[in-house]
Amino acid sequence: MNPGIIAVFIPIVITLVTGLIFVTFFYFRSREKQMLIEKGMDAQTIKSFYEEKKDKYLMFKIGIVSIAFGLGLGLGLMLEDYTSKEYWVPFLIFLFTGIGFVVGNIVVRKLEDKNIE
Repeated sequence: MNPGIIAVFIPIVITLVTGLIFVTFFYFRSREKQMLIEKGMDAQTIKSFYEEKKDKYLMFKIGIVSIAFGLGLGLGLMLEDYTSKEYWVPFLIFLFTGIGFVVGNIVVRKLEDKNIE
């Protein structure tokens, strides 16, 4: 297949998939609200149902994961220059990002336990 034809179809496919994701998201969100109304919940109960889903520590978690990602990237690039091996960057990015997710969840869990008491 001609690379020029493939290059034309890539943005079209990306646009269609993105649109499909948005349509699916809004469809299921409205479907969820309809099911709550059918169960007999009033507007105040539905509003409180959606307010409970908010995570007040979301930005804190994203910050910890971003810092860990940056550390993994930096250390990977340094080790790649030092050892001339190309596998350090992806390895350390995945390792430190995973560590960042674990540390973020542990720290947030401790903060939530402290706020409950």
